[in-house]
Amino acid sequence: MKHQTKIIALMVFALLQGCGESAPSTETKDEKPVTLSLVAADLLSLQQGDLSRGPMISGSLQPVIKAELNAEVSGIVTQVLKDNGDLVKAGELLVQLDQTTYRDKLMSAQEAERSAAVTSDQAAKQLRRMQSLNKQGLVTAELLESAEIKANQSQSELASAKARLVEARQQLDRTAVRAPFAGVVSVRKTSAGDTAQIGKALMVVIDPASMRFEGFIAADQVGQVKVGQAVNFKINGYQDQRFDGVVERINPAANENTRQVQLFVAIDNKKDLVAGLYAEGFIAVANQQSLMVPPSVLVQEGDNSFVWQLVDKKLKKVKVTTGGRDPRWGTVELLSGINIGDQVLRHPHGALVDGAAVTLDQVLSDKPAEKSPVKETAAVAVAGN
Repeated sequence: MKHQTKIIALMVFALLQGCGESAPSTETKDEKPVTLSLVAADLLSLQQGDLSRGPMISGSLQPVIKAELNAEVSGIVTQVLKDNGDLVKAGELLVQLDQTTYRDKLMSAQEAERSAAVTSDQAAKQLRRMQSLNKQGLVTAELLESAEIKANQSQSELASAKARLVEARQQLDRTAVRAPFAGVVSVRKTSAGDTAQIGKALMVVIDPASMRFEGFIAADQVGQVKVGQAVNFKINGYQDQRFDGVVERINPAANENTRQVQLFVAIDNKKDLVAGLYAEGFIAVANQQSLMVPPSVLVQEGDNSFVWQLVDKKLKKVKVTTGGRDPRWGTVELLSGINIGDQVLRHPHGALVDGAAVTLDQVLSDKPAEKSPVKETAAVAVAGN
């Protein structure tokens, strides 16, 4: 009985399996291929460019014409007529010291000079009388000699009095500190009421038109540098500008502490530059024409570099070999894998597929693109299913 029940159960199970519907099969629908829509700014046509090589240089802007004005006489500062950034003319009054003491000295020296002049004049007249009387035999030679000595002494005293007068006048003049040339006040180091001792720093005046780049290079690279070589550099504070210059002089002695060699670079455009700003660049000792691309074109995968090339309206991932980097613009040299005139993606971002179809903008495909600013970040629109 149990055996029959088991057989019936197996038959029922088999019947149910036969009558059951099989699982529905999933049909793969044909998916639409992914298409990229590009505009002119998304593509870069490869061209040759300059590749410059040379040692790096770093330093600061410094004026060639610079005057540090110090007190030449002691006194109280009564006036400070200029402040930092003020334009000054040659000979213009900048700082005035108290003149009272030096004016009194000048007046005393003037009186002493007049007195010495009167004494000298009287001694000279007395000498002439003695000489006349000596010729007549009315005075002895001793009296004549005494008159000559007195006349000579009075002449010496007059000369000394004149020297003291000149010194007193110079000291009075030195209480007025004036600009030695036309320029700009870069540092004011004193205020009204200060006690100025001889040598005290008062002001610094510079000529902005004489600005130059004073930089340093490594000692092992000095053999590559020569006077007259081009220098391209950037200045901290002028982020969007590049400056050009030439090597003007090379310091024959290396720095004792760093062992670097100082270079003096004449700047082509000195307008509105600020002294003391940090600057860095490179010296072009060699130039060559190469296939150059901006670094945004390259895609790094480990040690390999790739570009996305447009070929027959399809994207192609191409492995390239890179070379040197131009320190001026940061562009990278391509040695192999791509050719001049090829078109590549300027900013290959997103999930790009090798062989993906590309739809070009009508302006780009049918006629030359109009001149327009190149966008730094080109958007790539991906058309879905």
